[in-house]
Amino acid sequence: MEETISLKEIFDVIKKRIKLIIAITVVAVLVSAIISFFVLTPTYQSSTEVIVNQKPTDPAVQYSVNDVRLNVELINTYSQIIRTPRILDGVIEELNLSLTASELQNKIAVTSPNSSQIVIVTATDTDPEMATQIANTTVSVFQREIPVLMNVDNVEILSPAITASNPSPVSPNKKLNIAIALVLGLMVGIGLAFLLEYLDNTVKTESDIEKRLNVPVIGVISHIDESDIQNSVANFSQNRKNRGA
Repeated sequence: MEETISLKEIFDVIKKRIKLIIAITVVAVLVSAIISFFVLTPTYQSSTEVIVNQKPTDPAVQYSVNDVRLNVELINTYSQIIRTPRILDGVIEELNLSLTASELQNKIAVTSPNSSQIVIVTATDTDPEMATQIANTTVSVFQREIPVLMNVDNVEILSPAITASNPSPVSPNKKLNIAIALVLGLMVGIGLAFLLEYLDNTVKTESDIEKRLNVPVIGVISHIDESDIQNSVANFSQNRKNRGA
């Protein structure tokens, strides 16, 4: 016969192991807070925007749809070129960075929102000022090198990166880390509570005897400790005195 567990039994298990659940949750939150505040190094991001816009040879000629489409198609190529050693080595040289092109590549992300003609170059670093310099220098070197590489001059800086007066790190997200640790701590604590309950084979109640031995309970012998005996003797003596009086 398949065993079922009622909602009351679930609450009873949680209530029985509530101290264990709370302890595991508190430890998880404390570990997460310590790691987030004191172990992980905060990192900052800074972004600069450039626009890909081919300059017409004849000022009297207006841009056509084909010109715009060509510029948009070039963005994928430009996104790859920005992160190549040809550009990054120039950034390393100008900023005198003690990084390789591969290491600097991991600090730079290039995106183009909604397939527009705008390219966003985002740099990440533990120093907010350095993140700004990397973003701006990368775009500057790219703008200088692209006419040589592709014989085009269609890149203009739209919005240079700036460092905020009070920059906020993008990672670690301390509140999110603590919230995740809280949820995981509760899940682990509750799971461990039910595991311990499942592994506990001791007989505690009359129903346990009926379930395990499949026999009815005829009687129950109560547990009596020494204090109960002393109290009973004291009460008996007091009653005899009262009757004698």
